[in-house]
Amino acid sequence: TPQRNILIDTTYERNVPTIEKSIQQLGFKVSDIKIVLGSHAHGDHQEGDALTKQMTGAQVMAMAEDVPALQAIKPGGKDHPIDRILHDGEPVMLGGTTLVAHLTPGHTRGCTTWTMKAQESGKMYNVVINCSLRPPTMLTPAIVDEFKRSFKLVRSLPCDVQLGDHPAQYEMEAKYAKLRNGGRNPFVDAASCKREVDIEEAMFHAILAEQQKPAQR
Repeated sequence: TPQRNILIDTTYERNVPTIEKSIQQLGFKVSDIKIVLGSHAHGDHQEGDALTKQMTGAQVMAMAEDVPALQAIKPGGKDHPIDRILHDGEPVMLGGTTLVAHLTPGHTRGCTTWTMKAQESGKMYNVVINCSLRPPTMLTPAIVDEFKRSFKLVRSLPCDVQLGDHPAQYEMEAKYAKLRNGGRNPFVDAASCKREVDIEEAMFHAILAEQQKPAQR
């Protein structure tokens, strides 16, 4: 943004130097990160929050339901910083950009799907940054209810550009290769917005059906 930048998902702490290098290759400075957000409280997504805050002084914000799990992530004994606790539907604003936090639990209690508006060539697009909806191997009744609500919510979000917390969820490498070749922006692809949720919901129903089978004697 014009008033510095927002980073979503610091990943593992050991990856923070790689993220710093990538940010520099894009023409930005890691010191310009003012806000750190996350998708969900797993180490491969938010373990690097403490080191990133140490390097940048950024504010770390997290969905309330994920706070206990985040506080248990302590690489090298570092306390997990949380400067602002977020709630479902709450906006995060910086430099004229607004991201809205949507609680989509299941994968974790505070799994957060982010939405925002982005403009290109004078046209405004709806961007959805999905939190994973991949189910665990054991589904409790409470988790089943969470997933059902989350699938419904994600399907209701207006979407022209789908991103996610893993590159494969939105075919990042293939789309980036096309982008470098010029022409139409391949990330603007409303038709693919629900593809990952279709895969994840099918996986959910398969696990649930298997779990509900009568035990063999």
